[in-house]
Amino acid sequence: MFKNIFKNYLYPSAVLSGSIIGVGFLSLPFITLKVGIFAMVFYFVILTILVTCVHLMFAQICLKTPDFKRWPGFVEFYFGPLAKKIVLISMVAGGYGVLLLYLIVGSQFLAIMLNPWFGGTTLVYLLLYFIGASAIIHFGVSAVSKVSFWALIIFGVLLIGIFLTGYTHLNLNSVFAQSTPVLFDWKTIFLPYGAILFSLWGTGLIPEVEEMLRDRKKIFKKVVIIGTLIPVLIYILFIFLILSISGSQTTESALIGLKDFLGSKIIFTAFLIGFITTFTASISQGLLLKKVFIYDVGLSGFPALVFTCFPPLMIFLLGFNSFISLISFIGGFLLGIDGILIILMYQKIYGRKIIFYPLMLIFVLGIIYQIAFFIK
Repeated sequence: MFKNIFKNYLYPSAVLSGSIIGVGFLSLPFITLKVGIFAMVFYFVILTILVTCVHLMFAQICLKTPDFKRWPGFVEFYFGPLAKKIVLISMVAGGYGVLLLYLIVGSQFLAIMLNPWFGGTTLVYLLLYFIGASAIIHFGVSAVSKVSFWALIIFGVLLIGIFLTGYTHLNLNSVFAQSTPVLFDWKTIFLPYGAILFSLWGTGLIPEVEEMLRDRKKIFKKVVIIGTLIPVLIYILFIFLILSISGSQTTESALIGLKDFLGSKIIFTAFLIGFITTFTASISQGLLLKKVFIYDVGLSGFPALVFTCFPPLMIFLLGFNSFISLISFIGGFLLGIDGILIILMYQKIYGRKIIFYPLMLIFVLGIIYQIAFFIK
């Protein structure tokens, strides 16, 4: 019985949740500090509903579409080869950006944890991070599912550890004291949009979850819902925990700001959380991109692995190592386009429905905001 629960629900849900939980969540407490907890809860409610709807739409699209496709393959199937080429370029570029993001931040966490014991440069730890992630990506979804599951377990245990260690520092007034009427401030009305969307999005691994379930696809949509909601609960708890401890001194990368309050030992635990989440998300994203090269470009296993893992490393070595703006751009612009395409695919299969228009409007407004913010 327990084996079936792991096989049917826990492992597939962990793969989806592991691909969703990445470096984006580290920015959420700082954004909450800027916009206020009530505004942040409002955005979370709206965007959780939005993303869950899109995830379920894409799950139904996966069930109606011939298997062994990834995102560009779905676009070609419904919109033709030209659309596939455009989306393929966009997806590969975005995928490299996300992998670069995880490579930079994850290796920094690894270096901070291990450097006091073993020494060495940041580049050494970046290469160790790269080799470890590449090896798991090579072994495929069976390895990823187990790593994702145990990473989520460790993540939860470590959060409990931070809570217990920082219990005396907790002050819920620090959470609510930061509230501002941001919903009526046009300068900041979309401030949390890209980061939250980036932190909740997981469509890339939904086809992978479908393949994992094989002849158990009746539970597919349940797994998608579970895998989507687990990160939401973790993010909300994380925001409350960080702001309750560090309050107005919360930093852009939330874990760093804990050092002045909890000391070096618990900071090691905090950075371990950061490493686990970025590493898990990195291998999930890498697996997705590898399958794109296999199914949609036609490469075999090892060349697909090389084209997946090495370009982000080369980009970093060439000096492109700024990652902060990537989160909002990928979340608000690239994922917004993906969301609109998913809705249009669903419309082709099931016909027009009134719910499509408010969903697409949210994505369109987010795209416009990101373009205006970028030009500014």
